Amino acid sequence: MKPWLTRGLGLTLVHVLVRVLLGAALVQWPLQGSVLRWGGLLVVVFVALIWGGIDGIRDRRANPDPDRGADLTMLWLKAGAITGLLGGFLTWLVDAITPIPVGVKSLFFELTSGAAFTVLLVFLPAMLAVTVGRLLVRREQANSAEQPAPEPVPVGAAVGTEAAWSSDDSPTEVFPAIDPDRDGRR
Repeated sequence: MKPWLTRGLGLTLVHVLVRVLLGAALVQWPLQGSVLRWGGLLVVVFVALIWGGIDGIRDRRANPDPDRGADLTMLWLKAGAITGLLGGFLTWLVDAITPIPVGVKSLFFELTSGAAFTVLLVFLPAMLAVTVGRLLVRREQANSAEQPAPEPVPVGAAVGTEAAWSSDDSPTEVFPAIDPDRDGRR
C-alpha cells in the first residue's frame, strides 16, 4: 500500500471516530459543546503531528543530505486529501444511516468546505512536525560529528593503572617552556 494512502486511511479513521464520538458526547453533554469540539480538533491535530514528526525523523536518518530526502510535502498533501474527502463522506454516511447525530451539513458541504478544512487540519500540523523532526535529527547528527571518538585502549593494557596511560615516548610538554633570557630582554 502506498505510504500516503496508509496515512490518509489512518487519519480518516481517527477523524470519523472523533466526529462520531463527538456527536454522541454532545447528546449527553450539550452545554460542553465548545470544549468537546476543541478536544476533538486537538486529537486529530495531535495524531497528524506525531505521525508527521515520525516521518521527518525517519526520513532525515535515512537521507542525511537534505536534497536526497523523500518528498513528504506531497505525501502529506495526498494523505490530507484522502482524509478530507473520505472522512467527509463516511461521516455523512454515519449520520444518514445511524441514529447518532454527527452534526453534518449536506454531502456537498462535507465534500467541499468540510474536506478543505480537514485537509488543512491534517497537512499543516504534519508539515510542521516533519520540519521539526528533520531539524532535531540534523542537530543530533551535528552534535555527534563534533564529538571526537574516544581513544582506543591497547589490548592487554590494564585500565585504571598508570601504565595504561603513560609511555616513555609520548611528549609531556603541551607548550614550550618560556625562557625570559631568550631574546636578551633583560
